[in-house]
Amino acid sequence: MNRNGHEDVTDLPFRPSVGAPSGVAVLDFAGLLGRAHGHGVDAFAPLRPAFHHLITVRSGALRCSLDFTDHTLSEGDWLWARPGQILQFGTDLAEARGTVVLFPSGFLGGPTVEAARVDQPAPRQPLVPRDDDQQQALRRVLDLLENEYDRLTELPLDVHIEVVRHLLAVLVLRLAHLHGAQDGDEAGSEAYRRFRQAVERDFARSHRVEEYARRLGYSVRTLTRATRAVTGSGAKRLIDDRVLLEAKRLLVHTDLSAAAVGERVGFPGATSFTRFFRDRAGETPAAFRERARGSRR
Repeated sequence: MNRNGHEDVTDLPFRPSVGAPSGVAVLDFAGLLGRAHGHGVDAFAPLRPAFHHLITVRSGALRCSLDFTDHTLSEGDWLWARPGQILQFGTDLAEARGTVVLFPSGFLGGPTVEAARVDQPAPRQPLVPRDDDQQQALRRVLDLLENEYDRLTELPLDVHIEVVRHLLAVLVLRLAHLHGAQDGDEAGSEAYRRFRQAVERDFARSHRVEEYARRLGYSVRTLTRATRAVTGSGAKRLIDDRVLLEAKRLLVHTDLSAAAVGERVGFPGATSFTRFFRDRAGETPAAFRERARGSRR
């Protein structure tokens, strides 16, 4: 708790597990709880990991929150939390059964990162296999990954790491294909990927689609179509959603005034920020801060 009585978000670097290869960790839920305890981390506190979490449930149900959106994972569901997103597990992490794969982006090769869109948050969560074939394909790959991860001494360490790296690449590529199959053929379009990357980099400096279009060499119409194909909403909504998310993060996990938060995300004054926040979130920044902090006490 900080001096205002709410939980601070914990920025969490990737640290290899003891006796395991560096760069990746494959754990059941009990192992994740043990790892958190061993590193002095509250597993149920809001965390901002600097690495990926691939989370899937084998039995039971798991409640968790990703960037202020609550999810309940059932058997066969997946949640993919990217670095920098705020992740919080419910207490049923101690009761459900499942697997978590942890890895920093640099563990995978460049072609896999590009093909699987590893650094782009999924427009929709959780990732739910649409049929038994997809679910079984993911389960087979995960079983192989878990099995090879545990066989640390059977191969030279560098070879073992490469085996695990390749199996993880298969898993993330299948999850990315699952996401693409759910969100349409344009999920991987170059226009959308470049636009999303530009927004992630510049959302605090530019809120106008026209500016992004000019810099990227596309028309506003092209960016709007490409974004709608993936997210179901237009290009302006993508910018606004990213600005709103950052504002929420700052309101909950810092003591900055609403005016200072607005300045951080690119608004010239408190009035324009409050108007934007109320229009997009349905409440004022102060009301959101009070409600969100209260829910985390």
